[in-house]
Amino acid sequence: MLCPIRVVACRKWASFSYVKPIGMTAEVGGNLYGSSFNTFSTSAKRQTIMPAWVIDKYGTNEVLRFTKNAMFPIINYPNEVIVKVQAASLNPIDITMRLGYGAATMNMRRDPLNIKATGSEFPLILGRDVSGVVMECGLNVSYFKPGDEVWAAIPPWKQGSLAEFVVLSGNEVSHKPKALSHTQAAAIPYVAATVWSAVVNTGGLNKDNCTGKRILIIGASGGIGTFAIQLLKAWDSHVTVTCSQNAEQLVRGFGADHVVDYRAGDVEAKLKTLEKFDLILDNVGGETEKWALSFLKPWSGAKYVTLVTPFLLNTDRLGVADGMLQTGVTIGTKALRHLCKGVHYRWGFFAPSGPALDEVRELVDAGKIRPVVEQQFSFPEVPQAFEKVEKGHARGKTVISIAEVSE
Repeated sequence: MLCPIRVVACRKWASFSYVKPIGMTAEVGGNLYGSSFNTFSTSAKRQTIMPAWVIDKYGTNEVLRFTKNAMFPIINYPNEVIVKVQAASLNPIDITMRLGYGAATMNMRRDPLNIKATGSEFPLILGRDVSGVVMECGLNVSYFKPGDEVWAAIPPWKQGSLAEFVVLSGNEVSHKPKALSHTQAAAIPYVAATVWSAVVNTGGLNKDNCTGKRILIIGASGGIGTFAIQLLKAWDSHVTVTCSQNAEQLVRGFGADHVVDYRAGDVEAKLKTLEKFDLILDNVGGETEKWALSFLKPWSGAKYVTLVTPFLLNTDRLGVADGMLQTGVTIGTKALRHLCKGVHYRWGFFAPSGPALDEVRELVDAGKIRPVVEQQFSFPEVPQAFEKVEKGHARGKTVISIAEVSE
């Protein structure tokens, strides 16, 4: 099957750039260096502010503040798009970001030259998932056009989706699955990008080599786990999961072949009775590292990929330079120790990817992946949504409908 080519990369401009504000339309014939130009037309009104939920400092739920005067996003690079948000969803990272976890690393990414003053990230808009409609496109964006329905996973160093509009790189955006509403679509992008990064980029699995592979997912009832089950079953692998008994029906409904109840006795003893695995995806971390790697097939290229890492904690506690050094020592030591036993130890990280979401979209529209929406909130109920996610033990995603803010 032939796929359209994404043409969203930046080109270097010789002497100027042009940013088209919302409310301005433009028709340009020919190229910028040619002689053929049509006229620009500008509406009488230009939007400069928008409603959003923001934080002005890190802390508990009380730091969330609703404002109608958040700064409207602008296109700074020719490969960016502005999306009108229809729905968003919350992830555990939104809770940790609200508390300030990872702030040192995120601020380094936002301001790599350390030019801005401390606290310049505020007011900060949270929310990593978005489903919406393209409103404006940078000059180099040809894969999308205004009016396209899209979805995306927003990098944590960018302003988030708990607002009326958000600006993103075209490489982070994908056309929304036709089979899903915006509310349903908003439940998928962040977990999809995270699982894709862990399983494909780090774990080395894909639709062509996954058939018959034995996979263990530790902690499978949340958003990450339920998506991972569906993706791996769509690729014909054998999936074993650990979760509590009250989530067994949920994970089996997504195709899990074998379920181990971590509350009913010794999980390690139960897993010892099973055939060993080609990949372990760990959403729990902590003590599981002490025994999980023993269940991998030795000397076969089998990998353990954990999504629970000390990277952000190290940079918060030690500073960026020393934190990264400590992180390198930790991962290097663990990887070498387990490599000597014939298995690979890896850390998995979220990575935004429009092309990955393109492939996920095809699986969704084919009926092989479906969203897991546990509860839906309205835009004024964002604080209640945070409280719900903060309690943990999720059985799917918490979604927020934002379309009504401009109605």
